[in-house]
Amino acid sequence: MEIRRHKVLVLGAGGWGTALAVVLHGNGHKVKIWAYEQDEVDNIRTYRENRRFLPGVTVPEGIDASTDMARLLAGVTLIVNATPAQFTRGVLHRLAACKISPCPVVNVAKGIENKTLKRMSQVMVEELPAFFHSLLATLSGPSHAEEVGRSIPTAVVAAAANPRIPPLIQQAFMCETLRVYSSDDLVGVELAGSIKNIIAVAAGICDGLGFGDNAKGALLTRGLAEISRLGVAMGAKPATFAGLAGMGDLVTTCTSRHSRNRYVGEQIGRGRKLPEILAEMVMVAEGVATTESAHALSRQFGVEMPITAEVYAALFEGKDPREAARNLMSRPAKPENW
Repeated sequence: MEIRRHKVLVLGAGGWGTALAVVLHGNGHKVKIWAYEQDEVDNIRTYRENRRFLPGVTVPEGIDASTDMARLLAGVTLIVNATPAQFTRGVLHRLAACKISPCPVVNVAKGIENKTLKRMSQVMVEELPAFFHSLLATLSGPSHAEEVGRSIPTAVVAAAANPRIPPLIQQAFMCETLRVYSSDDLVGVELAGSIKNIIAVAAGICDGLGFGDNAKGALLTRGLAEISRLGVAMGAKPATFAGLAGMGDLVTTCTSRHSRNRYVGEQIGRGRKLPEILAEMVMVAEGVATTESAHALSRQFGVEMPITAEVYAALFEGKDPREAARNLMSRPAKPENW
């Protein structure tokens, strides 16, 4: 079967957007990156490297970058949204105002919008013209940009409500170092990829407090339990949380030195305050904002999420993280169930 070569627009010049642009270019697609700031464009054009967000990874000459979204959209046959979740609505609103033809739109941001509590596919439906609604997908899984950009083997999952879309995403993205599985559980894949960042913050708190492997193992297991409970309550399939978007991404994010969410938690565990930590970070830790959203969703759906509740208290209410840990350990005895 002949492989279709796309004209791809990547929205967002962060590390993840840049890494995927490199992969797609390597697969023979014509790739352009839209950046919010001119400095990011100049950086890529001058050094052929995203020195701010993905240092050490060469951006090939064939990849163009610009802040002119309308110009970049000419002839595009595939769009990748790699802007942080809390900024996605604004970027999509800007996209919808441009002249654009129907094509698949793949979201790779992992988060739940604050206040509206919308998943990214729901935001896309609200902001993009109706002819896009059957062309939406999410790509998620254990996938640090630092590794994907360096061609280190990675596996992810593409999910969409329309069964015709995941195979198109597989064809566009797959290569020797990036394997893409398909799923019809868009809700589950989105929620798993988003909420695992909260557990990663908790894992970092464990590290900052000096806890050991036993605590980390318990945290990941019980964290997956509460992610699954909320997901099923919102219409997801239970099996999704045992897959790449769930367990796979959870393990990677909670244990990796690359994880920004784990870093935030570690600093909280060491006694630092959230505003100070965020002020010094170059990239976005999606789990911070997602903690607010997931905490609200747990109340809305009546789902018990004790780890999320304690992370919320540690981040936003000034709770001592050691007290938060004691609260989790001293909860009433109960059977192990999901």
